[in-house]
Amino acid sequence: MVGSTVGSFRTPEGVTLGVEHFGDAAAPLVLLVGGTTMLSWPDSLCEALARGGRRVVRYDLRDVGASTSVDPGNPAYTLRDLAADAAALARGLDERPAHLAGIGVSGMVAQVAALDHPESFAALTLVGTRPVAPGPVDDDLPDHDAEMMQRRFALPMPDWSDRAAVEFAAAAAELRGDDPGTARATAERIFDRAPSTEPGVQPANQLNLVFAGLDCTPRWRERLPELRIPTLVVHGRRDRFFPVGNGEALAREIPTARLLVLEQAATAIPDAAADEVAAAMLAL
Repeated sequence: MVGSTVGSFRTPEGVTLGVEHFGDAAAPLVLLVGGTTMLSWPDSLCEALARGGRRVVRYDLRDVGASTSVDPGNPAYTLRDLAADAAALARGLDERPAHLAGIGVSGMVAQVAALDHPESFAALTLVGTRPVAPGPVDDDLPDHDAEMMQRRFALPMPDWSDRAAVEFAAAAAELRGDDPGTARATAERIFDRAPSTEPGVQPANQLNLVFAGLDCTPRWRERLPELRIPTLVVHGRRDRFFPVGNGEALAREIPTARLLVLEQAATAIPDAAADEVAAAMLAL
């Protein structure tokens, strides 16, 4: 097992980001944007990348985990500020351009970061995401599975001050097609590392609610053909939240992209697929 160290990074704008490092500090950097917490990236993938000769750093977005948290329900920053955080962290950790990766909603951060800060990144991996911001989807892209979303919103909202609320995360994961046991274990870790159980803090950590109030304009989909760095698009065939057609669209519209479909996966990267995903990332 590859060891890791936990720390923090302060951006030039004064934002503190919670970070975790795997591998040799002198090795080429792979920067994993939390989606929204760093624990969206499984330990197994981080360790596989580190064994492959990379320095892996995963980090929490603002308002979750160990990063700066002010008002998760009303973020006073934009998607482009989160993209700037990624670029600042990459430059602060290594003078060489980094391999940037985003999963789920953080895949949107990664796309914008690669477009707005091309000098900071040498490769891009996008996992289980889509080329438009949260909200109404473009007509040519598949939207969230309606039956899954109906059942998800029918789940009773838990008391987020009670650690038993992690059962909500397990139930929601099962509806998405992910393994509930793995989701429960991850939710427990997220609960335990959140700064408090105040209203809004745990839901922001567990439910990605920060993005619901985030300014994600202007659009960036039309700019995707500008990307010229090696790009890997990873998508689960069974993803009901962002169906696989979203990943297929990304792979078509980014000229340098390769698509890897995980036939047995939904929204999360299963441990069983970690070596396959790591190998594809290392090949960029």
